[in-house]
Amino acid sequence: MMKRRAFITLLGGAVAWPLAGRAQQQGMPVIGFLNGQSSRTWAPMVAAFRRGLNEAGYVEGHNVIIEYRWAEGQPDRLPRLVAEFVQRPVSVIVATGGNNPAMAAKAATSTIPIVFTSNDDPRKYGLVASLNRPGGNVTGVSWFSAELGPKRLALLHDLVPNVTTIALLLNPNNAETARQPAELQEAGRALGLQIVILHALSIGDIDAAFANIVQNRIGALVAAGDSFLASRREQIVTLAARHAVPAVYVNREMAGAGGLMSYGNSLADGYRRAGIQTARVLKGEKPADLPVDQATKFELVINLKTARALGLQIPDKLLALADEVIE
Repeated sequence: MMKRRAFITLLGGAVAWPLAGRAQQQGMPVIGFLNGQSSRTWAPMVAAFRRGLNEAGYVEGHNVIIEYRWAEGQPDRLPRLVAEFVQRPVSVIVATGGNNPAMAAKAATSTIPIVFTSNDDPRKYGLVASLNRPGGNVTGVSWFSAELGPKRLALLHDLVPNVTTIALLLNPNNAETARQPAELQEAGRALGLQIVILHALSIGDIDAAFANIVQNRIGALVAAGDSFLASRREQIVTLAARHAVPAVYVNREMAGAGGLMSYGNSLADGYRRAGIQTARVLKGEKPADLPVDQATKFELVINLKTARALGLQIPDKLLALADEVIE
């Protein structure tokens, strides 16, 4: 006879919904956590989200239940995954990993509270009416990182001033980065640089992009902010090192993984703040009146170990500007 503990372990996720149902009947709130990528690549952000909840008094499995749904990089799955939360229903939907999950959640319900994470202005996508008074059932955390492409280009140019051709790697299906090619090309012209646009929708596309960089002797790389690219940070950083391509990234997590340099917000801090926002909703605050948490502090992180491996000398003025230097 199979022991009860072994039976539960074998079932794994299959018993999660009944447990959540019982918890909700007993008064314990249930969070529906939605993400467009995979649990494996997004595990550090989930941990950061839990930290935010913990800071606000909620501990998973103790006084709150979290149900997770992952689209595995396939946006067409999002409506079905959101529908599961709506049918349950959960107490709040946390829509993460770009604006697509948030937009899918908003399209599915006007009554269940929604907390999003976004690296762009959520007003442009109709998620909120205003940042201070969102209106409706949606609020969240935004950090406007998509607007910093020209600044990253300038920092990279300061580091490798002799490079004249720089690639921009982006996901063409991400509306948050749609304007970046024009912005970066305009900034590039002012600096006397040629900008080459490279698209990546899959793992194979990233490999092909670096093959293009090597074949055409492109001197450096700007990686755009995108949940898919963030989920492939190890692949991108490894290829940049293998082919000796100086690169600047959006998030400090990329520099921490071995990337040369990043300028932007910490993803982990954004998700921690989303946990705090979610706790405020669970405690009774209405999304309509809960201002969007704007993470406006941007950090320059430089990885000296990677710079040495690339044979680069970091200019003193960049070191003086850096918020963190990884030795």
